[in-house]
Amino acid sequence: MSIERPDLSDVAPDVLAYIESLEAALAAQPGRRARPQVITEPEPDAEPELCEPPTTINLITLTAGGLLKRTPRHLYGRQRRGGMGIFDLDAPNDDPPALLALADESASLILFTDQGRTYRLPVNRLAEMPIRARGAAVAGLIPLRPGERLAAALPEDGGEMLALVGQRGWVMTVRSAFVGKSMIAGVVYYDAAKYGPLAAACWLPGGADDVFIATQQGFAIRFPAQRVPKTGCLGIRLEKNDTVVAATSANDESSVFLLGADGKGTIRLMAGFAANKSPGGGGKVALKTDKLVAAAPVGAESDIFIISRNSKIIRFQAAEVPPKEGVVQGVNCMALRGDETVAVVVA
Repeated sequence: MSIERPDLSDVAPDVLAYIESLEAALAAQPGRRARPQVITEPEPDAEPELCEPPTTINLITLTAGGLLKRTPRHLYGRQRRGGMGIFDLDAPNDDPPALLALADESASLILFTDQGRTYRLPVNRLAEMPIRARGAAVAGLIPLRPGERLAAALPEDGGEMLALVGQRGWVMTVRSAFVGKSMIAGVVYYDAAKYGPLAAACWLPGGADDVFIATQQGFAIRFPAQRVPKTGCLGIRLEKNDTVVAATSANDESSVFLLGADGKGTIRLMAGFAANKSPGGGGKVALKTDKLVAAAPVGAESDIFIISRNSKIIRFQAAEVPPKEGVVQGVNCMALRGDETVAVVVA
């Protein structure tokens, strides 16, 4: 039988001391649990352990439906690869997190919708928020059409050109000047009505860069960006029921982090993934997975951020993922329980 401890505030001090000594002796006996300590005043929250000095670079979390927030990157502490992560954007169940981006608070974010429209959004127009926050609706900043979804988010000035890739494999390149400060809001560079919804966008830092396109079934192709005509072309020939999910830049010395929905990922060395001479070919297996969700260029000193559908986010060092030249299933990067990963960004 469980008996609650009575109020002993009126008991004589010597009697109270005797009672507490008996309680301590009982708690010390084998098989007994100590009475939980009653805390009359809440303890102050502990400061997060920083893994880098305070920075003006922000991690921006977005949903496809247009909910987003920014939080200083240094507030996200590192975990070991394979950890559970922490909760980030407080998103509704019908509009979970879909994109991650890193940008300085003094810079602008380039947003692309699945209908091919392009917008510039100054990062400092977004209120700075803690890690776990509801976020703000982009509708107050960007006029999304009914049913229109965000497809990609990139920091400004990331290279000489942009590659835009549709779900059906069509690719186009755009010079960086076209998305500069004088860009008309909502301008269309990719004709989604003709070539299908836009799926991904990436910067091409150098003129001799290759475009690396990855699909949901784990296939990928790499080809010279210079071989893409001004009007665009088919970038990858898709297998039945497959769709493009990611695009990034690549060269013989670079590496690409590939992530599956099951939380497994790998770093593919592009030295072991030969480039095609031209776009339009069939893909080769890049990662053995049932569902590839993201790809991003990565360096040995990089940090990798992964977010899940249930808004759990993890940060860990890329050095914990062994780089591979060949096809692998990947290693556990994030522990999941009834969840799946959806996006990645590399610092």
